[in-house]
Amino acid sequence: MSIELKNISKRFGEVVAVDDVSLTVAEGELVALLGPSGGGKTTVLRMIAGLEVPTEGDIVIRGQRMNDVPVQQRNIGFVFQGYALFKTMSVFDNIAFGLKIKKWKKADIADRVAELLKLFGLDGLGKRYPHQLSGGQRQRVAIARALAPKPSVLLLDEPFGAVDAKIRQELRDWLVHLHDELNVTTVFVTHDQEEAMEVSNRIVIFSRGRLEQIGAPREVYEQPRNEFVARFIGVLNILELRVENGVARLHELAFPAHGVAEGQRLRIGFRPYAVQLSPNLGEYRYRATIKHVYFLGVLLRLELETPSGLVLRTRITKDEFTRLKLAQGDTVSFQIREYRVLSRDGDSLPVEVSAVHQTVPFGEGI
Repeated sequence: MSIELKNISKRFGEVVAVDDVSLTVAEGELVALLGPSGGGKTTVLRMIAGLEVPTEGDIVIRGQRMNDVPVQQRNIGFVFQGYALFKTMSVFDNIAFGLKIKKWKKADIADRVAELLKLFGLDGLGKRYPHQLSGGQRQRVAIARALAPKPSVLLLDEPFGAVDAKIRQELRDWLVHLHDELNVTTVFVTHDQEEAMEVSNRIVIFSRGRLEQIGAPREVYEQPRNEFVARFIGVLNILELRVENGVARLHELAFPAHGVAEGQRLRIGFRPYAVQLSPNLGEYRYRATIKHVYFLGVLLRLELETPSGLVLRTRITKDEFTRLKLAQGDTVSFQIREYRVLSRDGDSLPVEVSAVHQTVPFGEGI
């Protein structure tokens, strides 16, 4: 493995920033550290870089324990959120900075910088200064500077947080292509779920200093390990139910509750895509009104309201919406094809999330 964290903890006085985290990053992998602010992801990144020292545990890079190895000897490239470019240096000198510190020969420096300028689409910009560049160009210079000394690991802290949405999307695509070309082991911190899902090979999800789940984007989305992950990754409808006569109910909605005690409360969750609609009011058990339609390009986000006033969110393709001849204000029938039990009375969260699949029109057999 290229990077291995073994039972890493980090405390700042009485505050536990990272609590007993273990994970591995394979050679050439692109991994996202994802979580809310204060989750511990940036502290983990800084410990890998050597900018923070673990209170407990070991950091191993390519088989070597790094706890006591100085930053400059770790052969790691680090890109800060705010670029941290030298304002009084040209693009060329910014990229060459680390090479000069390492005492590369002038001819080798010139060759390496020229190579990176071409690779990063910055040809002809070597003599410009940071204030003369766009946000996307400045970010590329920052990454080029980090990669100039040919590090074995590249660390990125919220790399695209300082640019607008359009440039951020372009930089995501560019980072994926760059990683495929260079195959540098890369770890980046983000709080943007979409960014992590789109860019990374695997996602490491943090909350309150603890590692909640590691997995491929599709795995953490479709198979969340606990309620926190289920809520944090993507959009989730959450319902609080109560079991009556063997059925978990909320207003007109009813869900099977086999083996659950009478009067117990359940919390369930389901993705918008699990809500299936039909303009035929007799096709599914439940009815709702399409209160709002939000255009998202290829997809539409629909807000449904049941007769009892319960609001549910679903998504549907634009083509399917047109095919079904739906419109805002229509009454439709619906079913929930799949949901997950998130918690029960007496559970200490996080709990293991269990999936329930509906194989017949929803409501039959309840």
